[in-house]
Amino acid sequence: MKILLPSFLLFVSLLTQAYSTDQPYNAIFSFGNSYADTGNFIFLVRGVFPYDVFEHLPYGMTYFNQPTGRGCDGRLVLDFIAQDLGLPLVPPYFPPIQNFSKGANFAVIGATALTLEYLSQHNITNVPPVDTSINVQLGWFEQLKTSLCDTNTTQSCQDYFSKSLFVLGEFGGNDYNFVLSAGKSISEALSFVPAVVDTIRQAAESLLKQGALNIIIPGNLPTGCIPILLTNYASTKKSDYDNLGCLKEYNTIGFYHNIKLKETVEQLQGAYPQARIIYADYYEPMIQLLQNPSKYGFTVTEPLRICCGGGGPYNYNSSATCGQPGVPACSNPSTYINWDGIHLTEAAYRIIATGWMKGPYAHPPILPGYN
Repeated sequence: MKILLPSFLLFVSLLTQAYSTDQPYNAIFSFGNSYADTGNFIFLVRGVFPYDVFEHLPYGMTYFNQPTGRGCDGRLVLDFIAQDLGLPLVPPYFPPIQNFSKGANFAVIGATALTLEYLSQHNITNVPPVDTSINVQLGWFEQLKTSLCDTNTTQSCQDYFSKSLFVLGEFGGNDYNFVLSAGKSISEALSFVPAVVDTIRQAAESLLKQGALNIIIPGNLPTGCIPILLTNYASTKKSDYDNLGCLKEYNTIGFYHNIKLKETVEQLQGAYPQARIIYADYYEPMIQLLQNPSKYGFTVTEPLRICCGGGGPYNYNSSATCGQPGVPACSNPSTYINWDGIHLTEAAYRIIATGWMKGPYAHPPILPGYN
């Protein structure tokens, strides 16, 4: 059968247009901490720290075959979202010399919701050397706006951002961890939840007022199931642990944070009915993975044990952390849930990302049409 070239090109053109029309988002803008950072931290601290583990293998070993600044063996939830949407991986904002027309990532390892000044006023001083809190990241976004749309014309930016996907977090986990590591009690950590959640709310409203119509607001992970906390706050009392081996009291921090954050998201949904404001769950999928790891393809015999570390009950050792010389990684990270004691493996992030895209771990799911 002979096909005339002009007719064939027209057919391809129509197919391309149809595909483009089906694309729900044209760009992704991400804010957050190490669960989303794709390279900002290693740029910001270069010359500040004598040795940055995130710039060294085995970080990046699974997908990129080299370290990229991600706190993972491979891709993050953000990476899977971008790939599922047919968009490029979201580039880090630093160095700000790239083409950000398809989005930018402002997330930084160690970032907090609250400013370092606020934490310092409450005697929380064991914090990163650079303030990369949520308001600082929003400031970087403001600086970038002039290269993305005509800031002199409100409609121009609103049109552009209405077709973009914004990912606001995860935020809060570092705030509570810094409070705990300063010697404060769990109840004192819980007292910071209202301020943290309100800061996230203000950030979401700032984006909504600038034209954002699609915002993902992730919750916290189960704090008491994170190997670094399990190591640092180990208890001799069996009753302090749940049936998964997680510290029950520490899990109340993430649980309470998520309750207040869900309430805030519902309030925002009511106040901005024209927008899709999505609560994305880290807590429940993490519990599901720990409860039934083999169901999801994880064959590690101890689900809380990490892939890359220097020994100990959970293979986490603060004196020999992942990325330091001589600290080994497991041969197959996809069989593990946790990567380095804080962050998850690419395999775990893939499952969470799927649950955010199509449900049931996002409310509503990121992809329109899924419930």
